[in-house]
Amino acid sequence: MAGGGTGGHVVPSLAVARELVARGHEVFFVGTRVGIEAKLVPAAGFGIEWIETGAWQRVSWARRARTLWRIPVALGKSWSVLKGRRAEAVFSLGGFVAAPVVAAALARGVPVVAMEPNAMPGLVNRLAGRFVTKALLGFEEARAWFPVGRAEVTGVPVRAEFFSLRAAPDREEMTVLITGGSRGSRTLNEAFRQSWPLFQREGVAVRFRHQAGVDAQPELARAFADTGLAGQVDAFIADMPAAFAEAGLIVGRAGANAVAELAAAGKPSILVPFPFAADDHQKKNAEALVRAGAARLIDDGQMNGQRLFDEVLELARDRRQLARMGQAARGLAHPGAAERAATVLEEAAGRRPSI
Repeated sequence: MAGGGTGGHVVPSLAVARELVARGHEVFFVGTRVGIEAKLVPAAGFGIEWIETGAWQRVSWARRARTLWRIPVALGKSWSVLKGRRAEAVFSLGGFVAAPVVAAALARGVPVVAMEPNAMPGLVNRLAGRFVTKALLGFEEARAWFPVGRAEVTGVPVRAEFFSLRAAPDREEMTVLITGGSRGSRTLNEAFRQSWPLFQREGVAVRFRHQAGVDAQPELARAFADTGLAGQVDAFIADMPAAFAEAGLIVGRAGANAVAELAAAGKPSILVPFPFAADDHQKKNAEALVRAGAARLIDDGQMNGQRLFDEVLELARDRRQLARMGQAARGLAHPGAAERAATVLEEAAGRRPSI
């Protein structure tokens, strides 16, 4: 399992890894000690082999120079790991952590199954796309980057709890869940704060659940408590499926995992793509949901308290529109993505020629 650095690269791999283990296979990860895989993979009970590599996109020339310096060593370590562990297939989520592993696998003749969770493929998957045995896609829009007949839209593996959520409670007060990811979002935190006087003045029957991040939560929670508005401000929401279940509307970023969870849960959303995501892939993810009628899109630079208030107020007063958006989101869901990925990996390993 190759890919790391962010939860978007690691969480889907863990879902597939669990399915492979349940089928009797041995699974191991390759990653770095500085990415989130260093915490998540051992905690999930999987072994991990360490390499040293670095980012290439949206980083300084100094960091690129360090990355270039590390490439030969990372390639050599990846080659040795694949040979020593007798790897029969590689599952890649892309990203700079996967690059040397994928390159070594292709050089050794080990089949590579790539998962591309975003509407716009990342650099590694774009470069390796023509050589992979199979590409598993989160969005139809990504198909053009892979050879005809070797790409399949499977969706992104999502925890089963999201698919079985009950509908949001049918009551006058609607819960709005605002989350900028595990570390929060400065843009969403500030827009939320700016919107308080507007909601106070209008008297909208809305309750807020806001994930602000560890750094921003203490001060933001104290200030929110003084407003008299209903809701709470959390540093981190551990049980996100439960938070989704209570929400009638979700405001957040548009990473691949986030939009896959929205689809699985059938939740209407207001998406504010992170503007510095590689290749602007979050905006392309959001646009795919907007085209389906499942979401509304607000550019990061245009999100403020007034815009947040206007959008929430309009949707809170039009529950039929919210229901239609939720149904459209559910239509984009792909249950069984982890199972399908495991099957494709088994098939790829079975086709591997002996070397």
